[in-house]
Amino acid sequence: MKIKNSEALATTGARRDLLAIAEAGLVAIDTNHVLGGMMRIEDTTLFLGSAKVDLAKTGKIIFIAIGKCATEAAGVVESVLGDRITRGVVVDVKVCPIGLPQIKTFCGTHPLPSDENLNAAEAIVGSLKDLKEDDLVIFVVSGGGSTLLYLPEDRNDRNEARVFTALTDAGADIHEMNVVRKHMSLARGGYLAQYAYPARLVSFIFSDVIGDDLSSIASGPTVKDVTTSADAAKVLTKYDVLKTCNIEKCGLVETPKDDKYFEHATNILAVSNVFALNAMSKAAEAMGYHAEIRSATLAGEAKDVARMVAESLHGVPPRTALLWGGETTVTVHGKGNGGRNIAVCAEALSYIKEGEEILSLASDGRDHGPYAGAICDTITVKSALDAGADVQSYLADDNTYPLFEKIGEYVMTGDTGSNVADLLIALKQ
Repeated sequence: MKIKNSEALATTGARRDLLAIAEAGLVAIDTNHVLGGMMRIEDTTLFLGSAKVDLAKTGKIIFIAIGKCATEAAGVVESVLGDRITRGVVVDVKVCPIGLPQIKTFCGTHPLPSDENLNAAEAIVGSLKDLKEDDLVIFVVSGGGSTLLYLPEDRNDRNEARVFTALTDAGADIHEMNVVRKHMSLARGGYLAQYAYPARLVSFIFSDVIGDDLSSIASGPTVKDVTTSADAAKVLTKYDVLKTCNIEKCGLVETPKDDKYFEHATNILAVSNVFALNAMSKAAEAMGYHAEIRSATLAGEAKDVARMVAESLHGVPPRTALLWGGETTVTVHGKGNGGRNIAVCAEALSYIKEGEEILSLASDGRDHGPYAGAICDTITVKSALDAGADVQSYLADDNTYPLFEKIGEYVMTGDTGSNVADLLIALKQ
């Protein structure tokens, strides 16, 4: 089971349905399942999704995996290619047990960068040196990769953590964040494609970005970037970041713009939240619900989304399942500890009615902390009342983690090894 505390949470039939639907979504985006279905060898032909490679005519094979799906992906690639891999680098946010000695592994930090991330990015760049046209580079790029690909032009520049804390607190959306990220590192925004040139490049991309813009996922390290350093500067100006951080500049760099670096690159969307939404829809229908996928591009402030979802539930007939994928925003006003999904559920406590269920979770299993998300229903409301929890006080201080620690009703998965942003399920009994 992906949801580790399912049994404890499933105290009613409605909750069992809710959790089973969420489980179906998480299983559908499982990295081993997805990538395992896209890679195989037949005779001397290596199939990489839609790409085909003649191994008899291939020189070195380099493998690079970056992000929250990296460890799981490495296991699949290792099982298919084994000792055919010449060298590689795997960078994850957790310990990476890899069986091949020619693959270097790094456990980086997220959401803020660190020296370990810098060392990992330098190792990736180093592994891509001196390649030729008959060489092959296989990338797996997934959410969390932006922070892991921390390589400022000035190695002594440590401003990125402050910049992104300021952007997060100001409510910048993921697209704005990635515009800035791409121009603060020499390993993002197409730079890895430039380093791999002239070798052939095949990149499996696991989307955690609304709309699945390949150039934004993990800040598009293998995709040509259409934004400029001037665009990044505009975002910094919009949120007054330089003043907030008390710094004069952010070390913005321009990303590679020459088409030649991308001529031999094949970028493949391996999975997105649509995969999860379709699987959840099928699971709900099998349980006798009328399922509606309302949006795969959900965005907006968590408090506004909570109200919208609750009001949507009020207006549908019984036995309806409403599904969303995307990523909300929490503009931080207090000093508490919270996550987007938990904030949605906390805000929805004011609107939820009998016979209605809401579950919101981060598909990577970490909603800005150890919980994946939470459940909101009248049981949750009663738990808050019984615990004497002043929900509005917790919300005012953006302190929703301690709220759900107090009342329970949080969803625990641990690191899922998948990442397609957030998933939200709303049921009407």
